[in-house]
Amino acid sequence: MKRQFSIVIVGAGMTGLTLAALLAKGRHAGALDITVIDAAKRPCFSPDDDVSLRVSAIANGSAELLDSVGAWTIIRQARVSAYESMCVWDEGDAPEGGATLRFDAAEFAVPQLGHIVENVLIQDALLKIIAECDVSLQFETKIESLPKADLVIGADGARSFVRELVGIKTNKWPYKQTAVVTHLTTEFDHAATARQRFLRDGPLGMLPLADGRISVVWSTTPDRAQQAMDATDEDLGCMLTAASDGVLGELTVAGPRGAFPLRAQHAEDYVRAGVALVGDAAHAIHPLAGQGANLGLQDSAELARVISAAIDDGSHPGDRPVLRRYERARKGANSTMLHFMTGLNRLFTTDSTVLGEIRLAGMRLFNRSGPVRERAVKVALGVK
Repeated sequence: MKRQFSIVIVGAGMTGLTLAALLAKGRHAGALDITVIDAAKRPCFSPDDDVSLRVSAIANGSAELLDSVGAWTIIRQARVSAYESMCVWDEGDAPEGGATLRFDAAEFAVPQLGHIVENVLIQDALLKIIAECDVSLQFETKIESLPKADLVIGADGARSFVRELVGIKTNKWPYKQTAVVTHLTTEFDHAATARQRFLRDGPLGMLPLADGRISVVWSTTPDRAQQAMDATDEDLGCMLTAASDGVLGELTVAGPRGAFPLRAQHAEDYVRAGVALVGDAAHAIHPLAGQGANLGLQDSAELARVISAAIDDGSHPGDRPVLRRYERARKGANSTMLHFMTGLNRLFTTDSTVLGEIRLAGMRLFNRSGPVRERAVKVALGVK
C-alpha cells in the first residue's frame, strides 16, 4: 500500500490555497493528507459587496494556472476586469510623449494583457474548488509551534511565523515609502488601460475596474501618505488628480482607503528539512509592477511539481534534497525580479537631472528595442 504523506499549509491566502488546490486535484492526491490552517476568519466573496480594496494584477500565465484547477471559471463569472493596454510614463514627460511606454494586447496576439481581480474573490473561488476535495480547513486557528507533518509549508505572509519558528533569516530593504490605496471614479473612461506614472516620491499605479472606476496604488513618502489618509475625500481626489497629471480628468474618491509601509525582503533560505516557504513568506517586492501575487502563484506551481515528482520516484516530499529542487527553481528568479523592482524604483525617484535624462533616453530606446521589448512583456504576462 502506498504511504500517505501529511502536508500542512499555514496560510490561506492566494498562494497557500492555490498550492492546496494543485495538490488536492493532482494525480497523487490520494497519497496526501492535506490541511490548511489560517489565523483569520474564512474569506467570503459576494457579488453584492462593493469591490474590495485589495486587488491584484493577475498575469495571463497565472490565470491559466488558476484555470488548471477550475478556479478561473468561477472568478471570471463573478467579477474580473481585463486590461487590454498599458501606459507607463515619467513625471518629466507627458503621457503621449516619445519616452512613454505603451503596450497593447493586439501587439502580442493575446486577448488581454492581464486581469484586475479582488484577492478575496480568488480565495473564495479556490475554497469552492477545495471544498470538492479531501482537504481539512482550519480557520481562526493560530499555531504556537510548528505543526507535526511530513511537510509544513509557510504561506503565511511577509511576517511569516513559520519562517520565524524554523529560524530562517531574511534580508530587508526598506523603501522609505508608504503605499496609499483607494478606488476612484474618473472624468474620462479608463479604456481598459492600466496606467503608471513615475513620480519623484514613488510611482502611482492606476488599475481599471470592471465598473468603470479605477483602483490606485500611490507609493509616496510616509509624510505624504499620512496627509492622504487624513485628507477629506475632496482633497484626496485633488491630490490624486494632480499626481496622475490629470490623465483621466478629475478623480473622485469612491471607496475606502488604506495605507501600508513598503519594503523588499528575501528569505536567505526557502527550505529546511520538512519545511518550505512560498509567496510573501519567502519574498516581498515593490508593488510598482504588480508582480507579487504572480510570483507567489509561480512558487505554488513549482512546489506542487516538486512534490509530485518526489512521489513519482519514491522520495519523501519533505526531504531537504527534494525541497532544494524547488528552492533552486524559484529563488534566483524571485531575487532577479525583487532587485529589478528595487533598482527601478530607485532610478525613477532620483532627483538627478542627468539621471532623469538618461532614464527618458532609455525608455525611448526600449520602445524601439524590438525583441528585448517583446521578451520583457512576455515575462510580465507570464507566457512563453
